[in-house]
Amino acid sequence: MTEVLSIVLGGGKGTRLFPLTQARAKPAVPFGGKYRLVDIPISNCINAGLRHIYILTQFNSASLHLHLAQTYVFDTFTSGFAEILAAEQTFEHSGWYEGTADAVRKNFPHFRTQSPSYYLILSGDQLYRMDLQELLKKHKESGAAITVACTGVNRENASQLGILKVDKNNRVTEFLEKPGPVKDIGDFKIPAELQGISNSREDTFLASMGIYVFNAKNMEDCLANELTDFGKEIIPQAIHKVKVNAYVFNGYWEDIGTIRNFYEANLELTSLRPRFDFYDESKPIYTHIRNLPPSKMNFSNMSQSIAAEGCIITNASITNSIVGVRTIIESGSSLNGVVCMGADYYETEQQRQQNAEARLPNVGIGKGVIVKGAIIDKNACIGDGCRIGVDNINRTDGNYGHYHIVDGIVVIPKNAVLYPGTMI
Repeated sequence: MTEVLSIVLGGGKGTRLFPLTQARAKPAVPFGGKYRLVDIPISNCINAGLRHIYILTQFNSASLHLHLAQTYVFDTFTSGFAEILAAEQTFEHSGWYEGTADAVRKNFPHFRTQSPSYYLILSGDQLYRMDLQELLKKHKESGAAITVACTGVNRENASQLGILKVDKNNRVTEFLEKPGPVKDIGDFKIPAELQGISNSREDTFLASMGIYVFNAKNMEDCLANELTDFGKEIIPQAIHKVKVNAYVFNGYWEDIGTIRNFYEANLELTSLRPRFDFYDESKPIYTHIRNLPPSKMNFSNMSQSIAAEGCIITNASITNSIVGVRTIIESGSSLNGVVCMGADYYETEQQRQQNAEARLPNVGIGKGVIVKGAIIDKNACIGDGCRIGVDNINRTDGNYGHYHIVDGIVVIPKNAVLYPGTMI
């Protein structure tokens, strides 16, 4: 029925992105003011004409399911779909997904109905724009059973990624998962004659992007066991049994694996020439259409910042920041280096009156608030006169109740309430 079946892995607990993943799956984490991380792989598929897409979900998946259901509705003439496959109990399997490979294995009964020739495996929490048709073309031309998309990284970044050793013909000869910062991996450096890599340096290594193309039969053969993870087990074993090739990707790619990665990738979007371009009309990034009004700026100054739709910003100063959908910022407030995710709703006048009677702040950012170097999750209520991340003090990572500090960054969780005058 379809030559290529795309499978987006919905991720596990996402502990390194906590508390942003406290109430949602990692692919459902808001990004760039109006998007979700899962929009990236699905949009790459749609732009490549790959419209048979399964999304495998398991942990904290309610908001992810709602977003997917509201966003990716294909017409009846293209036979396309973006369908959720949540972890389920069957007569054959009674447990949860134990890893990326296990999740795919347990869904083979659903995949086989599509009779694909190739499986395209994608991660649900990375930022990139790739020509997936080019990837498939290179896979077919190489005659490989498996193709691993990879990109050049330095030694520091190589510590937490799967590192490939390849020959001059791009064939993978060895795979090392997360070598850490100490292990000697000098023999994994990119060879000068490697096909497809640009700006090769002596300190550059090839890291797996977690994007794979499998011939359908080879996928079945590789998963005819109890191994649970592609990176740790399936790919390293397959190298010695079948031909595994590397597809070298030279574009921008960021693994949104930690709070620090997430924060920096967001703020990089506000630079004059961001490495990831949301403004490419030929290859758009799709997301939920909210039908919100344009953002309204009342006597405000904004510098190198992004404001999503539906915001009302009054007499505020905003620098190098992301202002998410429906954000309300009251008079006299200042944001610098802030990722604000916005809100899921507007409060009614009645709700705002009830807040005033209960001496509770409204959803959004109150009057005279100063925020610097922080992440503010959705529906947060920041009271008047709060100071967040302003004072130059040594901050210890930890959970402080109404806020967290992760990687040295202050994170205000979803639905948090900061009473007027709070100082963090």
